[in-house]
Amino acid sequence: MKRFTDYLAGTKMTIVSGIFLAISLVLMLTDTKLPVDPAWITVFLSGLPLLYLAITRLFYQKWISSALLITIAMFASIIIGELFAAGEVAFIMAIGAILEDMTVARAKKGIGTLISLIPTQGRKLIPQENGFLEIMIPAEQIQKNDLLRILPGEIIPVDGIVVNGTSSIDQSIITGESLPIDKTINDEIFCGTMNCYGTIDIKAVQVGNDSSLQKMISLVKEAENKKAPMQKIVDKWATWLVPIALLIAIAAYIITKDIVRAVTVLVVFCPCALALATPTSIMAAIGQATKHGVLIKSGEALERMGMVDCIAFDKTGTLTYGDLQVSDVISLTSTEDETSLLFKTASIESYSEHPLGKAIVKYSRSKNCTLSEISEFQMIPGQGVTGVLSGKRIYCGNANFLEENGVVLDSSINQKLDSVRNQGKASIIIGEETSAIGIIALSDTVKENAKNVVQWLRSMDTDVVLLTGDNRLTAEYVANQIGITNIHSDLLPVQKVSSIENLQQDGKIVCMIGDGVNDAAALKMANVSIAMGGMGSDIAIEAADIALMGDDIEKIPYIKKLSNATIRTIKGNITASMCINAVAIVLSVLGILNPITGALVHNVGSVLVVLNAARLYDRKFI
Repeated sequence: MKRFTDYLAGTKMTIVSGIFLAISLVLMLTDTKLPVDPAWITVFLSGLPLLYLAITRLFYQKWISSALLITIAMFASIIIGELFAAGEVAFIMAIGAILEDMTVARAKKGIGTLISLIPTQGRKLIPQENGFLEIMIPAEQIQKNDLLRILPGEIIPVDGIVVNGTSSIDQSIITGESLPIDKTINDEIFCGTMNCYGTIDIKAVQVGNDSSLQKMISLVKEAENKKAPMQKIVDKWATWLVPIALLIAIAAYIITKDIVRAVTVLVVFCPCALALATPTSIMAAIGQATKHGVLIKSGEALERMGMVDCIAFDKTGTLTYGDLQVSDVISLTSTEDETSLLFKTASIESYSEHPLGKAIVKYSRSKNCTLSEISEFQMIPGQGVTGVLSGKRIYCGNANFLEENGVVLDSSINQKLDSVRNQGKASIIIGEETSAIGIIALSDTVKENAKNVVQWLRSMDTDVVLLTGDNRLTAEYVANQIGITNIHSDLLPVQKVSSIENLQQDGKIVCMIGDGVNDAAALKMANVSIAMGGMGSDIAIEAADIALMGDDIEKIPYIKKLSNATIRTIKGNITASMCINAVAIVLSVLGILNPITGALVHNVGSVLVVLNAARLYDRKFI
């Protein structure tokens, strides 16, 4: 039955219902009679879903809803032969339900996308007399303490500890860190992250539902369940609207002895305009936002955004571009200038696939630097690269790599490295034969408008917090540039969720702004969430209430202004619709209105509400 009534309540059948109601109105105005009034079709198509909804809410959910009042009015109108009035109230409510469904429907693909990231198999190592036997097994069969081999480019199927080999791991899906992290023996790695370069052997520590990725999926589901859907205003009031309407209708009948007046009271009491007040305003606001590159998924998001007093930002891809740039080229000898150092480093790194190397090559080309062929290139995963250029051995990598190859690093060089690290930058040391000749530092670039947005939010008495998976030094470096003092760094997804919960427990209405898979659970937990759509992951966009189609965070002030205006319009529409209903009730009791004219008054009220809501679409907010 539910499937059938859902079909009748759909857009297609509602349009058919409206056509038959219009035919009934034309016949009524032209005083034309047919064997069967077309309004009967409208009553069936739009009225049956209302009847089913009223009964299920009353008997199964113990809930007196607005659908019950409309159903009573519809049957009362039928009993006294006013079919048009019965069809009209049913049709208007069907329109309101469709509009609301269009505004509150939330995509559910985010969880499915997260689940698709779970590796399906792993390469298990079985000890043999002469080494290990490698076999591929389904991921769900991997047990704790199993030995697994991870080749370059493979997704890690469990949480584990490296027991052999070194590599760089892209763990942005879990931590949001903008750079691959070098891993060696005894380092921890996470399920769902990618092994970029070297082959490593790991021991499984957390498997199945205990893995980081599975816990993240659980966090997203739990956070979604903790947010109860906003109940319709009409239904909140229905518990007292229904008995009041019945009492007034009964009183009108007792006093006037006129059943038509009593039925008219029921017809005009139906909250048709009230039902349209919220969804039409929200649809107009969503249309307005879409024109400006903002996708708002629900009316709840608009309402909550107006109440936000704390905004938590992710760092990478939100306040920064998420794109590594060369920030410093530091020569360590008098014989090397910036051009020479960049030439040597980029020539070696042009053979590498590491993100730091690619960024250096890109920077050198922007400086019109011509690169040279090298020989004997070698990459040591997680450490660096080396090759021969013009007969000299060049090394590019971290301090351990250079020292292991006989390059001397004195205290002055270490001081320069510490200075670079304190600015939250990544660094590559360049050595030639046994001498260190330079340092190239790289950093993510802060968005030019980030500081202005933070200042605007502060001027609106809104707290600003930074939540990031990056290390403390990197987080502080970025935060200092844009004026954020409340910093939470080195956060895993569960810790981001905890940070949001702590802010909420302090009485804050929190808006979370992020762009990565690792932000999904925190986006769900926040009172309202915004995803950066330009470079943000599909999962973050699906998890968020609002998505920016680009990466312009200056749209956040616009969203807040739009939210406030929408709430004012909704309240104005509700007030106007209640006033119209109050006047119509008095006129019905006095006998000035009958069910037909009462239904037409309903239409006037509904039109006024829609027109007022439509004003939101073309208003200027930016």
